[in-house]
Amino acid sequence: MKIVKKYLIFIIALIVLVLMFILNKSMALNALGTIKISIREMLLILPPVFVLLGLLDVWVPRDTMVKFMGEGSGLLGAFIAFIIGSSAAGPLYVVFPIAAAFMNKGTSFINILILIGAWSTTKIPMLLFEYGSLGPKFMLTRLSLNIPIILVIAFTINKAMKKNEIDTIYETAKNAN
Repeated sequence: MKIVKKYLIFIIALIVLVLMFILNKSMALNALGTIKISIREMLLILPPVFVLLGLLDVWVPRDTMVKFMGEGSGLLGAFIAFIIGSSAAGPLYVVFPIAAAFMNKGTSFINILILIGAWSTTKIPMLLFEYGSLGPKFMLTRLSLNIPIILVIAFTINKAMKKNEIDTIYETAKNAN
């Protein structure tokens, strides 16, 4: 029963896919094509991310991470989290193992939230695309709106969550590695 509970979403998706084959074979084949593309993308992106995380774990001492991004790091920690998130390339799902590694190194929760927010909305490659496609006015307007919103959301979530909830998230990240 524990295994069923752990893989419930996968089992439901598999049942839906089987039903799609019965009801509409072409739609099911299209869905399988999408699944194949997604798996290929993950297999190309995730291994290098995990290698980099391993190097981070070995090369960056915990004390250094706590000093620059831990509790009490203030604006410097937020700035570093924002720069790392903005410099990222890759889909959003890549940030979660990175966030877990940062948590295990002692990064504060608010800086984790800033990292995720910056990763999702202010990536430099995306800004360059917007500059070229939509113009500098659009890019700067969106960026100037996103930066304060990321900070407000991170601050609000950090304040709204209880310490034991944050501790549970850190414990889950610790157990994930």
